[in-house]
Amino acid sequence: MKHLPIIAIPIGDPSGIGPEVVIKAIAKQEIHQICKPLVIGNQAILQAVLKQLGLNTPIRNVSVPPYTFLRESSVNFIDIKGTESKSHPIGVVSPSAGQASVEWVKLAANLCISGFAEAMATAPINKESVSLAGYTEVGHMEILQSLTQSVDVATMLISGNLRVVHLTTHRSLKTACDAVTKDNILSIIKLTHNQFTKWNFPTPYIAVAALNPHGSDGGLIGEEESTAITPGIIEAKKLGINVCGPIPADSLFYQATKGEYDVVIAMYHDQGHIPIKVYGFEKSISVNLGLPIIRTSVDHGTAFDIAGKGTADESSMIEAIKMATSLALGKGLLV
Repeated sequence: MKHLPIIAIPIGDPSGIGPEVVIKAIAKQEIHQICKPLVIGNQAILQAVLKQLGLNTPIRNVSVPPYTFLRESSVNFIDIKGTESKSHPIGVVSPSAGQASVEWVKLAANLCISGFAEAMATAPINKESVSLAGYTEVGHMEILQSLTQSVDVATMLISGNLRVVHLTTHRSLKTACDAVTKDNILSIIKLTHNQFTKWNFPTPYIAVAALNPHGSDGGLIGEEESTAITPGIIEAKKLGINVCGPIPADSLFYQATKGEYDVVIAMYHDQGHIPIKVYGFEKSISVNLGLPIIRTSVDHGTAFDIAGKGTADESSMIEAIKMATSLALGKGLLV
């Protein structure tokens, strides 16, 4: 019998589009053919979304351990005591929604850590709501890094054949530039190389983006290329890593879409996010590197402006579940 891995799917911020895109995604028969989706979220919210979408799929609480029987014809879900009865206003920042979204993420992660779930695919949370709820972590990766006590982690965005690992993500531009050091460059190259070899890339070809325009034009526009990025690349090459750069970002990402590299390392959030979202926003997803568990995610936010309207596009959620399944089965990155 074909093995179908259990994929834990927290619904994200309940005030946003997360619950909708999750329900729409797991309503697809193709998802049940590849995995066993287990939703982490609130029963009342799930019922409301099903009603809004005109779906009569039954929902089933499987919160009694060991959660062994997941019915394909149902929305199988787990909730956490204390979050199941709260109301969360639709389309607005809310500390109660922030608190629930983080607790659902932690439950999904703990299911993966325990070995019950083989991967997790997350819907979006809202950083402002999370902060109002009293959490200091600013995103999924930071929450999971803290929970798993992981040291070196990174976010990679994927859209089609374009894969971008980020040296930094949720930082101001000034502090992101401060993080461009030789040691950090070497560390992110090594992390990327090691993760890709685990994902069935025997000798991944890694391209590193320059920080400054034109790669600094020989030092005329900044010095980070000569003082940090190039030295880090040289050290990585001494370790036998197939890496090149620094390459000016305005040409690098075009080259990457043509398949010249297996993965690009961007220096900061927008440098990597913008080309991914221009190249293929609807199906772009996020994958974390360096965690002891598999976590994929949609590559969009909570979209409060369309929350509750039934118009959200579930394409990214579908792709995140598919990628989580492929990684859980040891098949590597989908192409």
